[in-house]
Amino acid sequence: MEFVLYIVAGLLGGVLGGMGMGGGTVLIPLLNIFYGVGQHTAQAVNLVSFIPMAIVALIFHLKNKLVEFDKILLIAVPGIFACILGCYIARAITGDLLRRCFGGFLILLSAFQLVLQFKNAE
Repeated sequence: MEFVLYIVAGLLGGVLGGMGMGGGTVLIPLLNIFYGVGQHTAQAVNLVSFIPMAIVALIFHLKNKLVEFDKILLIAVPGIFACILGCYIARAITGDLLRRCFGGFLILLSAFQLVLQFKNAE
């Protein structure tokens, strides 16, 4: 029965990841809060599961001509350096602090999205 719950978590993460929101915003809290998976492990699982989801999403976006190739390097190069830095930071801090940082990020992201919604509604 436990495997069914993991499948549900994967489905939710996959749907949101395919929409471009980022499945980790759902998958990491689900694994951490409801499945008792440690923060470091939940984030690692999210990163590994992101690879096939990103490939599938990229295929669809390429098919729909939504990829702007001239901007890829401008985004990818700084992203790679930030990723390396983030990995070292995540390894250096405790799971509890990492969980709080991720929670803070989700709160800030939610507030930003809320403000954007109100601006666009005007």
